[in-house]
Amino acid sequence: MSLPLEGVRILDMSRILAGPSCTQLLGDLGADVIKIERPGVGDDTRSWGPPFLEDAHGAPTHESAYFLSTNRNKRSVTIDITSPDGKAILNDLIDRSDVLVENFKVGHLARYGFSWEQVRERKPSLIYCSITGFGQTGPYASRPGYDFIIQGMGGLMSITGEKEGPPMKVGVPIADIMAGMYACVAILTALLDRKATGRGRHIDISLLDCQVAWLYNQAMNYLVSGEEPARLGNAHPNIVPYETFSTSDGYINVGVGNDAQFFRFCTAIGRQDLRQDPRFATNSLRLKHREILIEELQKTLAQRTSAHWLEICHRASVPCGPINLMREVFSDPHIKARSLIEEVLHPAAAGRPVRLLRSPIRMTDAELGIRIPPPMLGQHTEEVLSKELGYHSAKIAALRDKGVI
Repeated sequence: MSLPLEGVRILDMSRILAGPSCTQLLGDLGADVIKIERPGVGDDTRSWGPPFLEDAHGAPTHESAYFLSTNRNKRSVTIDITSPDGKAILNDLIDRSDVLVENFKVGHLARYGFSWEQVRERKPSLIYCSITGFGQTGPYASRPGYDFIIQGMGGLMSITGEKEGPPMKVGVPIADIMAGMYACVAILTALLDRKATGRGRHIDISLLDCQVAWLYNQAMNYLVSGEEPARLGNAHPNIVPYETFSTSDGYINVGVGNDAQFFRFCTAIGRQDLRQDPRFATNSLRLKHREILIEELQKTLAQRTSAHWLEICHRASVPCGPINLMREVFSDPHIKARSLIEEVLHPAAAGRPVRLLRSPIRMTDAELGIRIPPPMLGQHTEEVLSKELGYHSAKIAALRDKGVI
């Protein structure tokens, strides 16, 4: 069964998360992703632990859970790109690649002859994607960019957290992840364009740009009204009731998206009086009287268990859900049915199956599973140099002796 990007080769010169998450998506879709890493060091996230993957004896390896999260379906090749021999290897790989993804500081790769302008002269059809904190232009272009900093600068933290609490970041590095998503979309578009034109493109992805772009409704709330959006905890800025409620034994999320759902919700929980109250007849009125309505709903929902209210709401077709811990997420029958976890053999685990997340994309006639587990550092160096570049064993041995690979 062929995969959508089968035959496309990605040269992945990125590290940490934004770039690797982009190339992981491309690898999931069938591309051959060759991850370039520094000999003896590798991607910074290899050391971001604990937790680390354990070997067959229960001892920690050098494979961090963080690295495992964003490097499936890739091959690892170690090259010292600062050396003449390393540069020659990289040029050979560029000649045989369709896309290069990098997240070096602006101008850094030019020192070694691998900027967009330099590479384009060698291979005009190459698609070259640069992912940085602040983009290739602008007053902040030279600054390093990390997800936490970007969440703050891009406005996300100002709208995240409890109303009276401090600004709060999201629990996963979402600025990095979304930049990787935008980069993947741009690369796929450039590949499609190249089929018609034969030309490569330079893609400039900025974490800050992407963070601001996906503020979506909150950005437009500000641009239309001129008013700063407030932190509302788990409440929605434009819909009421749409937030977390405490029950007698925990919490549930209720997401009432329209008037009909609100009327059904009131009936289901035995609060017809709220349904009939003119202050709550429309969403706009419920927004105006948010605090009064939420206080009344909270009084009722606090009287019974989460399971009781979830059952009641499901029966009434009112959107609702539990707030699951990780163990509850991965034991959920629906999550299991959707096969979001895949067991694979990893060489560091010495034959012991390792559970990994897999792509959530589902499409007909393509199984987007895990073909290659997240690689160990330099695991595929000899394989790629010999099979893809045609280097003979003596040349590879000499390169290894000199510390180039």
